[in-house]
Amino acid sequence: MAPVDRLEIGVYTVPLESPESDGTLTWTETTVVVVEPSAGGVTGLGFTYGPAACATLIRDVLVPVVIGSECLDPPAVWQRMVKAIRNTGRPGVASMAIAAVDIALWDLAARIVDLPLCRLLGKVRDCAPIYGSGGFTSLTDTELTEQLSGWVHDQHIPRVKMKIATGWGSEPARDVARVQLVRDAIGADTELFVDANGGYTRKQAVRLARTFADQNVTWFEEPVSSDDLVGLHEIRGLVDADVAAGEYGYDLSYFERMCAAQAVDVVQADVTRCAGITEWIRIAALAAAHGLQISGHCAPSLHVHAACATLNLRHLEYFADHIRVEHLLLDGVLEPVHGALEPDLSRPGIGLDLKQSDAGQFRRSL
Repeated sequence: MAPVDRLEIGVYTVPLESPESDGTLTWTETTVVVVEPSAGGVTGLGFTYGPAACATLIRDVLVPVVIGSECLDPPAVWQRMVKAIRNTGRPGVASMAIAAVDIALWDLAARIVDLPLCRLLGKVRDCAPIYGSGGFTSLTDTELTEQLSGWVHDQHIPRVKMKIATGWGSEPARDVARVQLVRDAIGADTELFVDANGGYTRKQAVRLARTFADQNVTWFEEPVSSDDLVGLHEIRGLVDADVAAGEYGYDLSYFERMCAAQAVDVVQADVTRCAGITEWIRIAALAAAHGLQISGHCAPSLHVHAACATLNLRHLEYFADHIRVEHLLLDGVLEPVHGALEPDLSRPGIGLDLKQSDAGQFRRSL
């Protein structure tokens, strides 16, 4: 087959309509680094929700590794990219840069053979269950209930997640009241998840988890920092809700430490952070070896095909910010059907194309 002969890189920053906050961070925009490799007249697409620095690293370090590589061998190229960033450092920007390229190479390979990516990977399910995710701490009570009840009643998504740990856990009474508001708005039959983004202390998280149990909260994400594996393990043993974490995992060894510590009930991995689809597949296998399911963090459009090729999948995060960005920048974005995303098997690869004219207004120079 033809070697990769070109790799285009673009940076796009989409401003929010208003600032948004979770328990530990406030943000005003979302940046997407897009990679488009070409071989034999066919072009693939991948991206990461990472800083513009990812684009610089791709241009300076990864492009020389990718150009001339066999377009049907993404894992081999992935291995060479990992070796190339040895002195740069694997976690963070480097892993996100590799992710964008790896996803794009898998998309290119599937397009070359004219298959949807889930078919190339080996499909085990027709669709991936999702949960609506948002509920930012910066929302008013009305905005909060309208957003989450909209997913439930208008889009028929049977599970939703909201942010808690307002101001690094400084307003626990507000957190409790907001959870009650959401439960009342979505009804008793909808699964309700909460995400503290590491904003609580260990015992505070346990106390609040027991209070949230009154509202049948079944998923407690990052009650403490995902780096506090001992704390996650302790909390997991004291609460009924499933404890989840892993969105800041950048390599397989991180997830091995997490699993070995028995820190979570469900492993979360983000294909745009954990160095792409190649590493996602290995993380899913690792989780399975520990008797755990895996859940995709954010970036719903990029997770769907890998998720449908994953036996031990729990669900994917249908994240409000990324839904908006993907619709602004991309053609082929999927809509939920009965609480799930189903790959479009009529489109090769991941099934996404950059809307060049629409995306141009958000493009930044490298």
